[in-house]
Amino acid sequence: MIKRLSIALMVFPFLMACYQPQRDCAEFTNGSFTFTSTIDGIEATTKFIRQGDLEIDYFNGKADSSSVRWINNCEYIVKKLNPKNRAEEQSVHMKILSTTDKSYTFEYNLVGNSKKSRGTAFKTD
Repeated sequence: MIKRLSIALMVFPFLMACYQPQRDCAEFTNGSFTFTSTIDGIEATTKFIRQGDLEIDYFNGKADSSSVRWINNCEYIVKKLNPKNRAEEQSVHMKILSTTDKSYTFEYNLVGNSKKSRGTAFKTD
């Protein structure tokens, strides 16, 4: 019994090392999406439409446009087209980590900042 358990414990890490999350990023290059985040303890949903090199975000009844520059199939940089203050001038680096049929999990951070956050966006179209 102990021998079988030992073998299983040795094989398990090798099996996990072979696992690769699905990353079909091309399916999420264009389309309509929603993303829900918690800001100061309150859930807030952002809707956005991404088409080519343009992304339009709808948050709290206001629309905002950003340019999108794809680095590769799964990474891109978003930069506001009409920033209203210095904080909005900073670009955001987005990296798609995994995908499903209708959603993708991503990691994002301000360009030049090492603190990263994660989220999940859902395709609505």
